[in-house]
Amino acid sequence: MSLKLAVVVALLCVFASVNGAEEDVLELTDDTFDSTLAQHETTLVMFYAPWCGHCKRLKPEYAKAAELLRGDDPPVALAKVDCTEGGKESCNKFSVSGYPTLKIFRNGEVSQDYNGPREAAGIAKFMRAQVGPASKEIISVEEFDKFLAAKEAAIFGFFETDSKVKNIFTKFADKMREKYRFGHSSAKTVLEKQGETDAIILFRAPHLANKFEPSFVKFDGSSELDLTNFIKANFHGLVGHKTQDVASDFKNPIITAYYSVDYAKNPKGTNYWRNRVLKVAKEFVGQLNFAIAAKDEFQHELNEYGYDFVGDKPVLLARDEKGLKYTMKDEFSVENLQTFAQKLIDGELEPYIKSEPIPESNDAPVKVAVAKNFDELVINNNKDTLIEFYAPWCGHCKKLTPIYEELADKLQGEEVAIVKMDATANDVPPTFNVRGFPTLFWLPKDAKDKPVSYNEGREVNDFIKYIAKHATTELKAYDRSGKPKKTEL
Repeated sequence: MSLKLAVVVALLCVFASVNGAEEDVLELTDDTFDSTLAQHETTLVMFYAPWCGHCKRLKPEYAKAAELLRGDDPPVALAKVDCTEGGKESCNKFSVSGYPTLKIFRNGEVSQDYNGPREAAGIAKFMRAQVGPASKEIISVEEFDKFLAAKEAAIFGFFETDSKVKNIFTKFADKMREKYRFGHSSAKTVLEKQGETDAIILFRAPHLANKFEPSFVKFDGSSELDLTNFIKANFHGLVGHKTQDVASDFKNPIITAYYSVDYAKNPKGTNYWRNRVLKVAKEFVGQLNFAIAAKDEFQHELNEYGYDFVGDKPVLLARDEKGLKYTMKDEFSVENLQTFAQKLIDGELEPYIKSEPIPESNDAPVKVAVAKNFDELVINNNKDTLIEFYAPWCGHCKKLTPIYEELADKLQGEEVAIVKMDATANDVPPTFNVRGFPTLFWLPKDAKDKPVSYNEGREVNDFIKYIAKHATTELKAYDRSGKPKKTEL
């Protein structure tokens, strides 16, 4: 076959695969909406607009999920509705105000909003958990082998008779059906193959199999809590594959390798680097967590460490138990990673801090903190401190600015510091939980390790009343109620 012909054939195969996946998604209109959904016990419906960027990104994943669910028993249908054309009335009926909106329907009636993953495997897994029993019953060795061959981990129960272990498994599966995949069997041939008659075993995803750890681990606890802790500790193995859907599973202290992780298109290349990380991870069991992550999927995390680009070799980044950040500056190698990991444990690394330059002049009543001068200006200033974390683009922050400046002006000469910091350009210390802007904290001078969230009014008098009441030393110009003190002539 000529090269040109081979390229044409390959493109046709890709087109056929994508087109085939799209055909698995039901296209609904106002005329067909009710009648079509009534024919399906469980349906996930995507309400979308053709011009919506988020919809365009979701659609190919949605189509792949539909393909993954094809032939499932019990069945799950995936459907979509164009809210700008033939599905306007249906979208209005279900109060769709943003795109994409996803809802789960059961026998034609809306059941719940969909708040699960937005990538193909995650969508399929989430929807499978919505139908039938929490755990799939396996009745033959062939079915067992097929179940374990799927590219995801599984929690499997082997039960000859009812038992305490079986009861633990059943309760756990019912609670965690949306997060994990469960299977069980009482078939003699399956029990004989595994050599178990009353056991719960965690089978790790086959594409993550490696020579540094077993492909499955057996639960040896005696309660549902024990099983919960067992799964948390073992589910991702020595070096887990971190994706957006499971990112919250990975706890500090952790070292993550960011590179071109792609188990669909390049499993061999992906595992080439993962195996090298595994070689180091096995030496730090119980001390550090390890993960690999696709550099494109986690560009926002790379940006937090000052990386705009990752080349062919992995970039290794870490967080300690306090959440402080560290970068492995040396080129990736097993030896360099071993050294980096040991120094992280020993506290011998210099944290990476994203910071603006320290201001040349800081004489205004409102002091400007950056990450590099934060301790000096806030923690070690020997003053009660009110600090505002803001974002330059935030409208509420801009509205607060003149009020905050007036407050600082009125409190000049007091043992109180009024400080602000751009939280988008500087690392916020882990002790401050900043989730929106502006966020303000009050720090008494003798308890700087326990910042207090400020949630009172945001007018000048509101701030003064709060500060006057909580100041370590009574203010010179205001009494404890916030009223101005009389000055003798």
